[in-house]
Amino acid sequence: MTNSIIKIGIITIAVAFGTKSFAQTKLTIKGSDTVLPLSQKEAEKFMKTNSGSSITVVGGGSGVGIAALMDGTTDIAMSSRKLKMDEKLKLTNAGKAFKELVVAYDALAVVVNTKNKVSKLTKEQIADIYTGKITNWKQVGGDDLKIIVYSRESSSGTYEFFKDQLLKNKNYAPTCLMMPATGAIIESIAQTKGAIGYVGISYLEKTVKAISISYDKGVSYIMPSYVNAKNKSYPVTRPLFYFYEKKNEAKVQKFVNYLLSDAGQAIVKEVGYIDVKK
Repeated sequence: MTNSIIKIGIITIAVAFGTKSFAQTKLTIKGSDTVLPLSQKEAEKFMKTNSGSSITVVGGGSGVGIAALMDGTTDIAMSSRKLKMDEKLKLTNAGKAFKELVVAYDALAVVVNTKNKVSKLTKEQIADIYTGKITNWKQVGGDDLKIIVYSRESSSGTYEFFKDQLLKNKNYAPTCLMMPATGAIIESIAQTKGAIGYVGISYLEKTVKAISISYDKGVSYIMPSYVNAKNKSYPVTRPLFYFYEKKNEAKVQKFVNYLLSDAGQAIVKEVGYIDVKK
């Protein structure tokens, strides 16, 4: 029997497999907290058929992963946004030719506490809440209760996407509470009746309530779900990326091919994302 090891954050899991011979894959994957659960599951499944391989998966945000790619401390950068122009220039100036790969799609859900009677908001109302124009739930049909606004911190690709798609690049209100991880947003909203936040749909759980969003000023409201994101009726969707240096393509190719295979894309759906296959 041989042992394969997968390192997820600071947790190491040893898994015993048979003696079937495979070329070993040793990778470090770092970045987006949105992509993190997907990469963890894909790596875990990959290890079960690739004896002797070792994959380390670490979150921290898209910016963290891209910075790690720049300084050579990760093989793959996970990101929930495209590279910024200054990041592209830094990579180019450092002689790092890179490849961009879409591995899945995500729908961004706006969530509130389960005791909040508000179940739908327009895009404009969400923007007004996050920019500080609306500060009480009674202004949008809820209880007379102060709105506690949660956001990811600025190094997060989700922060950038939400600002672009929902706020139209307006600034977040200074009272907005910036959180270091998506899990922290879920936990805070579950404990705070007046809270609101945003997360990828793979993070949705029963401790919080996703709300329907209208992009046509209240004519129709659509819930975030796999089906609605896949058929494009839910508009707040985005691609999820892997970035890696072209010189390392041979090193990452086996894992990347697995992720894009039918088996890998089945895991995409299982974890709660939208597969890239039509």
